[in-house]
Amino acid sequence: MTRRQSPFLMALGLAACYLALNATALTYGASSWANQVNQSRPHNLVLSSLGVTRKATPIPCFVDPTAAIHTDPRLRLLLVSGLDGSRDSVHATLELANWLTQSAAAAGLRSDCAISVVPCVNIDGLAENLGPRNGVGGDPSRGYPPSPKSAYHSPTDPERSYLWRWIGMHAPDLVLEVRAAPQEGSSFEQTGSDAWAIPRDDPNDSLVRQLATASAANTGTIPSGVLRTGKSVSPEQRLRLFAAVIARYQGKVSAARIELQRRLKRGPLTVAKELSGHYGHDLNNVVYIPAVALIGRLRLGQLTDDSAQLSRVEKIVGPYFRGETATAPKSGSGLSGHLVFCELADRTRGASRQRYVELARNAADLAFDGQGHLRPEMPYHVEMSDAVFMGGPILARVGQLTGDARYYAACIQHLKFMKRLDLREDGLYRHSPLDTAAWGRGNGFPAIGVAMCLTALPASHPDRKQLLTAFRDHLTALAGHQDYTGCWHQVIDRPESYREFTSTCMITFAMIRGVRSGWLDADRYAPHIKRAWYAIRTRIGPAGHLVDVCTGTGKQPNLRAYYDRPAILGRDNRGGAMALLVATELAAYVGPNGQIE
Repeated sequence: MTRRQSPFLMALGLAACYLALNATALTYGASSWANQVNQSRPHNLVLSSLGVTRKATPIPCFVDPTAAIHTDPRLRLLLVSGLDGSRDSVHATLELANWLTQSAAAAGLRSDCAISVVPCVNIDGLAENLGPRNGVGGDPSRGYPPSPKSAYHSPTDPERSYLWRWIGMHAPDLVLEVRAAPQEGSSFEQTGSDAWAIPRDDPNDSLVRQLATASAANTGTIPSGVLRTGKSVSPEQRLRLFAAVIARYQGKVSAARIELQRRLKRGPLTVAKELSGHYGHDLNNVVYIPAVALIGRLRLGQLTDDSAQLSRVEKIVGPYFRGETATAPKSGSGLSGHLVFCELADRTRGASRQRYVELARNAADLAFDGQGHLRPEMPYHVEMSDAVFMGGPILARVGQLTGDARYYAACIQHLKFMKRLDLREDGLYRHSPLDTAAWGRGNGFPAIGVAMCLTALPASHPDRKQLLTAFRDHLTALAGHQDYTGCWHQVIDRPESYREFTSTCMITFAMIRGVRSGWLDADRYAPHIKRAWYAIRTRIGPAGHLVDVCTGTGKQPNLRAYYDRPAILGRDNRGGAMALLVATELAAYVGPNGQIE
């Protein structure tokens, strides 16, 4: 990887260009208030989004260009406003942020402090002059910490969960909630810590009270305070106040950022070993989630010369191997679950290998009817783009294991069918014909699925070139939607949707496999891989806890339904399996040192 330009800065530049060209992202709804907020963006900060309201209005945030670099030594300050129901606090915050990022008088402060801004959390409520209410029965100023189970589909208070988890992953060293002063004037006249002290009568479930005691997004606590300001504050007052803030907190790192720094020190093998302690320990049903975790453990054993991993996995699949439990697939997930037998066939010989191939064929043979004729597509696709992964790789892998070209033909035919059904003109996959939404995992599945098919397909196969072109086109489209944190979103081309863990893992796997295999240009894709791995590590916490794994999702009727799919915080078998797979793929790419250069 080239060192000439920071990949984070490159990502932010791309994000800025994308958002500047994307009218949907810029308008943030039809209200003139929302437009006014976004047009007041400080020029040295990058426009992004932390979530979306029930009225489909994206919630803007303006981030420092180094926001994704958690090792930056400067004090990381976050200003939050719009919770108090006052437009004055929003205007004051934007004015303050512009002064901090552009004023010559604040140049000295900028060298010691990186500022980001959430200018208007309750953007619907303030647009409609509802005070702290948001217009759908909620009050985003109260109720912290939000229930993990309500993210991000609360019918009344989605803003609360979006803000809470976003702050936890942003991991500032200090959060100051800006509120309008009760009367003309400002606490800026003070320069000590009393200037941002939390009012004694502040409710116990306010954002600022809970940030200091509860762990947002399971990262750690964050110091916080309340900054009251009037309509007119002199530059001298601002300078004194923020000099005092920096003097108080300079060199002090929040517990949340310390935890992210700890996570970032881990190489891919370390991460894989941690994950293997919590995922890949059963196969109660031969379906893709536990099977992928077992495949990850097998690859970890191969990378570390640990033969015990193979023995443990063989013990887990023993009932299927011995015929005590049937493996007949009854869903797309059941088809792809049989990939674990392909992986075991690669690692065994003789009768054991033959048995594993036989088990894998239980799924692959469903490509043929009772007379042995090739079906138009694999069964159980239910029109969803997931089926690129569910039905394609098992056919290619069985073709590779048996040398039977019929399986390759079935694989190619199935992939073409899915492409005709779900590929959009812009190169992304819609999840199903029910709606055009480019669901995150609905694009992760085609990315990882085609990568696995290409790995197994012979170099001389007549359809390989066409498949390789399709893979490159899809990855090119996906690369343009990676955000400044390194993540891809729950809906790929909707930056206001949440940053989703499994799609990020799957797309990253496909990019790594593409670079490793020479299908993708390393100079072009290594920066994307590095940024993504940075994001993935920050979202893998102790004891296998993960951040924002979309729950199981069938085809949905509209964009709102994809926004509202619950995001899991904690242990999750699906997320753990995909994280284990991408960690081992990266370890195979970068070697024992675990550094992406």
